[in-house]
Amino acid sequence: MQTTQQIADRLVALCREDKNLDCIKELYAEDAISTESNTVKAGRDNILQKNINWFDSVETLHSTVISEPIVTGNFFALTMDIDATYKQHGRFMMREIGVYEVKDGKIISDQFFYNM
Repeated sequence: MQTTQQIADRLVALCREDKNLDCIKELYAEDAISTESNTVKAGRDNILQKNINWFDSVETLHSTVISEPIVTGNFFALTMDIDATYKQHGRFMMREIGVYEVKDGKIISDQFFYNM
């Protein structure tokens, strides 16, 4: 079974390769929960669809910078800076922090905090 550090490192590696959807398929538990802007998505398939919808809203992804993870116990956190032009909202920089919880070698929850 993978450690929290190994899962965090793998998530960062996949996201830096723009393989965010593969990350969810590989690292998330089937019954994981994702919280963002007071919206909760339950289940890996719903989390995957949330991310597909986000990618579909992007016209151009100019850059993405992902920090190294900070790990403690079964939690890790990282920052993401995303410069994107959105189909309906134009171009802006989004800076967020993601906090993840790991259990039995899988991500069981994530929560994102950001200002735009």
